Amino acid sequence: MAKVVGLGGVFVKAKNLRELRAWYVDALGIELETWGGAQLHNQAGSYAVWAAFEQTTEYFKPSEKEFMINFRVDDLDGLLASLRHRGASVLDRREDTPDGCFGYVLDPEGTLIELFQPAAAAKS
Repeated sequence: MAKVVGLGGVFVKAKNLRELRAWYVDALGIELETWGGAQLHNQAGSYAVWAAFEQTTEYFKPSEKEFMINFRVDDLDGLLASLRHRGASVLDRREDTPDGCFGYVLDPEGTLIELFQPAAAAKS
């Protein structure tokens, strides 16, 4: 039987395409290709997650969007500090789990970005 084997991408509509792309490049270090998107290659053994939430979930708050984006990061605390320094809307919300640590920021258009540092990459 045919089946899904991985996350193919995350696609968002932008009110201001140029500014939103620039924020993802400058604030999160995403490297854009000439066609305007990014190819994010996972490390060997890593995976992406797909999950559906109830329409009434508060997990995406304060965003009002119908989706959120999760990015793996190599240094959660360092990236959150950098985002705060540049004036980004970093939420006072953090989760430390056996699987890794999560931090949260809103992009300039109000999309919730969940930043995930896997436990294997966590600093001791």
